Amino acid sequence: MKLKSLMLGAAAVATATTAQAADLPVAPEPVDYVRVCDAYGARFYYIPGTETCLRVGGRVRTQIIANNVLEDGNWSSRDSDGYSWLARGYVYLDARTATEFGTLRSYVSIYASNSNGTNSVNLDNAYIQWGGLTAGRLGSNFDIFTGQTFMGVVTRDWSDSTLNQLAYTAAFGNGLSATIALEDRSGRESGSYGGTRAPDLVAALGISQGWGSAQLSGALHQVYPNVANNRATGGEDKLGWAIGAGASINLPFANSGSNIFFQGFYADGALSYTGNAAGVNDYDGTGGTNSGYSLSAGAYIQATSTIGLALDGSYADYDVTNGSDVSRWAIDGSVQWEPVSGFAMGADVGYSNTDTGGTDTDELLFGVRMQRTF
Repeated sequence: MKLKSLMLGAAAVATATTAQAADLPVAPEPVDYVRVCDAYGARFYYIPGTETCLRVGGRVRTQIIANNVLEDGNWSSRDSDGYSWLARGYVYLDARTATEFGTLRSYVSIYASNSNGTNSVNLDNAYIQWGGLTAGRLGSNFDIFTGQTFMGVVTRDWSDSTLNQLAYTAAFGNGLSATIALEDRSGRESGSYGGTRAPDLVAALGISQGWGSAQLSGALHQVYPNVANNRATGGEDKLGWAIGAGASINLPFANSGSNIFFQGFYADGALSYTGNAAGVNDYDGTGGTNSGYSLSAGAYIQATSTIGLALDGSYADYDVTNGSDVSRWAIDGSVQWEPVSGFAMGADVGYSNTDTGGTDTDELLFGVRMQRTF
């Protein structure tokens, strides 16, 4: 009798337990948490549900520059801005996926600015890379070094252009690479040009190793004045060209990041490739082209773990066939303090002199900047 009672009791308990279990909520599906992606360096993570790694970043910058303070400069003209006050915000997105043909990368950076009360939005970079192929907007493959000062309040004469392009880079190992590219001519026009017809052809050979880096660059450029200036080239289009070479050498006796660089450019009918801050036309008034060169050098010293010192300068000289030869030199220096990683403050001063046919124009500018990169 006791055994029968125990069996009946156990059955009742089992039935009650089953009924209560049926009333419990269903367990949620596993959550697809964000995973760290360490294949491409720090701060990448997998986009949930994909094998694409994404890095999100940005920068906030604010600065004020005292424009040309010399006699006959901005401060001597009532209608010229004595200072330029800028606030700017950047957003970066870097997406990468491993494929059997190499990494597929998409990169975009956009910034919005307010300068002296005027708002603007600009596309900084937007490109796709797959293996050795690059298509989109980014720095020219002709460019070598574009300065190391914190602000660069005066323009120095060297090639520094961001433009649309289609390029292929072959890597040969040991840091050696070669690039061939078609680049938008629109960003390389000095003078009044007609409509676009042919992109620039650019080639570069570079090496990057423990001691530093070096590059040789060359470019072909269509000189295509507009209707009003077509007679300046005798009614015929011209082929401009440019060459350049430069090297950056690390300084082992100084703190990590310290280096010196030097470079030189020569161009005929393609003066943008020398920097051409003086604004000399690619074409002259006798049916030919103008030519010129620029030389530049600079140094960056990581004086302490938080303080960096930079100085760079350039000299440019242009032969203009109408006799108004142009020369220009510029120097810029800065000190920056980075008390916290990604947060820097600094000051910058620059001076330039432009001689156009015996007429000198001098500029002296000062600036301070605060910047946070994240």
